[in-house]
Amino acid sequence: MQRLMIVTFRLREYDYKRIACSARMGARLGGAPDAIKRRVCMSNDWREGRPAGGNPLLNRFAPMAAAAMLYPARRAGNGALRLIPGHVPLPDFVADLGDISPVLGRIGPLEVRLATTRKQIKQAQRLRYRVFYEEMSAVPNPAARLARRDMDGFDAICDHLLVIDNSGAGGVEKRKPKVVGTYRLLRQEVAERHSGFYTASEFDIAPLLARHRGKRFLELGRSCVLKEYRTKRTVELLWQGIWNYVQHHRIDAMFGCASLEGVDPEKLALPLSFLHHFAAPPEDWAVQALPSCRVDMNRMAKEAVDPKKALHALPPLIKGYLRLGASFGGEAVVDRQFGTTDVLVLLPVSFISKRYVNHFAAGGEA
Repeated sequence: MQRLMIVTFRLREYDYKRIACSARMGARLGGAPDAIKRRVCMSNDWREGRPAGGNPLLNRFAPMAAAAMLYPARRAGNGALRLIPGHVPLPDFVADLGDISPVLGRIGPLEVRLATTRKQIKQAQRLRYRVFYEEMSAVPNPAARLARRDMDGFDAICDHLLVIDNSGAGGVEKRKPKVVGTYRLLRQEVAERHSGFYTASEFDIAPLLARHRGKRFLELGRSCVLKEYRTKRTVELLWQGIWNYVQHHRIDAMFGCASLEGVDPEKLALPLSFLHHFAAPPEDWAVQALPSCRVDMNRMAKEAVDPKKALHALPPLIKGYLRLGASFGGEAVVDRQFGTTDVLVLLPVSFISKRYVNHFAAGGEA
């Protein structure tokens, strides 16, 4: 007789326990066992807080599943399925930094560092929520809306790069240091021990990793900066931190999703076509989007693309990647939850402009 699985998840500071279905119960609820192995009692409807197909028992568990944001199940040592929640409890202290110094650079009152406490990671999540959901057009799921934090299962295994404004920290007002920028970093060896890379949910990166077996990859993601700090100085500091991290961990190549605002590829024809014609990767670095969500970037003939206008239409993050020497995979993906069209950034360390290598190594401002 198969046991029911107990799912424990954390929402803010409270722990809840709920009974989730075993493979046998899942089959009775209409889910095939093979699917249950990957998404036990979980569906897109649940993640978005919608009723699950009219089934009253499924609907009873929908709010719990939406809040827990359940992630893929894994087999425990006794063969039972163990759920890995999307919003896993964050550790009180980030203990896997090794011998790298948490502080990776400073410019004036701004400091770039790696998060070392759960509180700092939550500050990064709040910043992401403020930028992605309140300023931009992303649609939060129920758990994110309640906590007012952008969070998923990758947060607990990633390193979080923070830009902190220490202005006034020691002054009369004694204002607390403020997190004003963040990047999420996921090394390949960490991804392989857990649930893989976030990018794999949009792009087929397995052939890329196989072609470059032996290289160390780093995924960059969830990048954002508070509006009033979106200056060259803040971006330079973020990249100084990334460069020091890359050097310390001997990373060979970086990749990740970058976003154009909007979900209509026709309205983004100019910037998408520019990236396709002028920033395509070499053949051995090319990556395809997943078939279910791919969008062709080649929407205009090369001669019809005005590079100056196209560059003006690109967001600062993508322009920054271009300056460093990045290329962009041949296809894009529409992400309706975040209200964006995503492109894949590919940046082997050997492709980075010598000028920027010297600049980051010196730790100064360009």
